[in-house]
Amino acid sequence: MISIEQAQEQSKINAFILAARPKTLAAAFVPILVATAVAYSELNASGLKVQWSLSLFALLSSIFIQIGTNFINDAIDFKKGADNEKRIGPKRMTQSGLLSSKQVLFGGLCCFLLAALFGVPLIVSGGLPILFVGIVSIICGYIYTGGPYPLAYKGLGELFVILFFGIIAVLGVYYLQTNTIHLHAFIASLQIGLLATVLISINNFRDYIEDKKVHKMTLAAIFGKKFARFEIAFLFSFAFLLNIYWYLSGYIFVAFLPLISLPLSIYVTRGVIINEPSPIFNKFLGMSAAVQMLFGIFMSIGFFIR
Repeated sequence: MISIEQAQEQSKINAFILAARPKTLAAAFVPILVATAVAYSELNASGLKVQWSLSLFALLSSIFIQIGTNFINDAIDFKKGADNEKRIGPKRMTQSGLLSSKQVLFGGLCCFLLAALFGVPLIVSGGLPILFVGIVSIICGYIYTGGPYPLAYKGLGELFVILFFGIIAVLGVYYLQTNTIHLHAFIASLQIGLLATVLISINNFRDYIEDKKVHKMTLAAIFGKKFARFEIAFLFSFAFLLNIYWYLSGYIFVAFLPLISLPLSIYVTRGVIINEPSPIFNKFLGMSAAVQMLFGIFMSIGFFIR
């Protein structure tokens, strides 16, 4: 028999797992995988090897920064009224009463601490540039919704995602592996960042009416649903069109393997165009995460087998 105390403790653990938003963690995994694959392709041609331990520590640090950001977002959105009973997205733990805002905020700070600890070997290897990136990433993870100038409330959420879940994540790991920065790594980082940004764009489009009421001025809330639909279509289209770069650079597998995820991206784009914001957008959100995951995996395979 499980005691009431044990059941309550298990319920809290489950709530923290849900607050971490496991379905979104592909946005932390894919950039590290792609960066390592690009580095592998470059190093292998020179007879050198990837340091897998560095990629592992980068992955762990990235995951805990994202979970910490999700926790902070959960607590602060509830405090500001963005998460309420009218919310049509997935249930939030603070909003539902399963966890208090203090508990979730404390969990977020603990995750940032773990991210910093996993980042120590990266700083030892990469030096001051990696230290700077790590500090900025953790600070921005908090001010995404917290602080006096919350990025998500000022229409800067998409820029944040492109930078930190695309460009900075990929270039940072590539630099750790090679001690250089290359255009190949930048193009790959931009593609992954664009696809990660689709997730937040769909999320913001789904919630734009309620967000406006609490002055959470996302791009969808500022410019409306026509813009939101265009934004999602543009992000998908630009990410796939950049594959032309790989074809012209002689990376045939990198250019064509990620196209396996194209039909799903077309389905999601069509879905957000023909449907009004509703719970079906939660399905599109999951599908867009799958697009990024598939794109990143097949892009990486392309680099590994080149």
